[in-house]
Amino acid sequence: MTYLLDANVFIQAKNLHYGFDFCPAFWEWIDKNNTEGRIYNIEKVGDEIQAGDDDLAEWAKQKGSKIFLSPDEKLIPSLAKVSEWVTGQGYDPAGVSNFLQVADYYLVSHAHAHNLTVVTHEIPANTVKRVKIPNVCIGLKVKYVTPYAMLRREKAKFILGKGK
Repeated sequence: MTYLLDANVFIQAKNLHYGFDFCPAFWEWIDKNNTEGRIYNIEKVGDEIQAGDDDLAEWAKQKGSKIFLSPDEKLIPSLAKVSEWVTGQGYDPAGVSNFLQVADYYLVSHAHAHNLTVVTHEIPANTVKRVKIPNVCIGLKVKYVTPYAMLRREKAKFILGKGK
């Protein structure tokens, strides 16, 4: 299975459970799986992350196009399909406008175009105020999982070395 990670996966990992200073194994696991073709992201998410002024922004700058995929020809029909679905669901116009201007729109569209699995901390919600990634994924039959489900499915192990 190949995954596209939402920005919130990287941000929460850095801020909470997998800080660069105490859990470098998580970041090494991301690198390894990217090299093996199982984990990617998109330029728009890379742009969001690199706009910061922290370790995560620096990490993202170092990874560049290796992990952050550029748009391609297959993306265009999916952008239209996702936009059409979102605008037809009764969301508030402000919520639709916001979704179509942020990386979430491109993330779901890229997953739709390439049959990839979206990884996000977001959960589905019955709200018209905000378009949530899982709702769009469900509506368009795009696979999505939480980061923890991905880690379990891929049997990730972050084990301390001897004497640590």
